[in-house]
Amino acid sequence: MLAGQWTYRSFVNTPALVGSDAQAALALIFGEGVFDFTVDSDGAVGGRLDMGAGYALTISGEEKAEGGFALIGLGIAGTATEGWRYDYHGGPGYDWPDGIDQVPSLLGTVVRVLAHGPKSPAGVTASFIAVRQAAAK
Repeated sequence: MLAGQWTYRSFVNTPALVGSDAQAALALIFGEGVFDFTVDSDGAVGGRLDMGAGYALTISGEEKAEGGFALIGLGIAGTATEGWRYDYHGGPGYDWPDGIDQVPSLLGTVVRVLAHGPKSPAGVTASFIAVRQAAAK
């Protein structure tokens, strides 16, 4: 289920409504990028989260038999993400039987496991959504 590329966005978990304030809505974005996953026959997941501008994490973890997943994203030595760790837990969005043009989605939460600077403490959580990108033709 996970294999392939997914557009990823995570969001600050705040209950405040943003109404028509576009800047307040944009400020809720915690992270954005592209997951690129491979999955072997045993459900082991590998891959990368590329956030652009040289920011990327290597991804490892497992796809659970019931459709969920648990992943670890580690920063890459020699880059701006060196020393980072984020953990992801989630599962597939519901596949509506009569849905029209529904795009497969992943829904979950992410936690910053290791601090990486005074404004990036460990323990911060966010919710995320990822949608499958169309396969190259």
